[in-house]
Amino acid sequence: MIEGSVLHPVPRGMLETPQMSSLGRYLDVLSFRDQLIASNLANIDTPGYQTLDINFRQELDQARMEPDQEGEGMQETSFAPVVHPVLGLMQRPDGNNVSMERESLLLAETQLRYNTGVQLLRAEFHRMESAIQGGNTQS
Repeated sequence: MIEGSVLHPVPRGMLETPQMSSLGRYLDVLSFRDQLIASNLANIDTPGYQTLDINFRQELDQARMEPDQEGEGMQETSFAPVVHPVLGLMQRPDGNNVSMERESLLLAETQLRYNTGVQLLRAEFHRMESAIQGGNTQS
């Protein structure tokens, strides 16, 4: 069930850069939102179902890395995205307010953002590979 889900970021390793960590958390939030949109679409014919969403910017802020107590490094924070009903949507007579058009648009936007995040993560891996090999990688 989406409402009880908790995202646990993977701990940073020796080769993981802050950019990789940030992109990983970005992709985690996008993946969660994608699941939420799919759940909304799956319930489009469920009487009384109310559209659910997250505050995307707020969830990204919460997923960021926090400095540890000694200020020496960064520590991962696990977070549970806050899911809330979307207010102000047109409600059908059966009490359901899921809009196929709204959810389809959000799904497309989320997928574009996810693809961009994956491309940036690949570029970061390539940069790391280049640094490890002393800048002698072939493209």
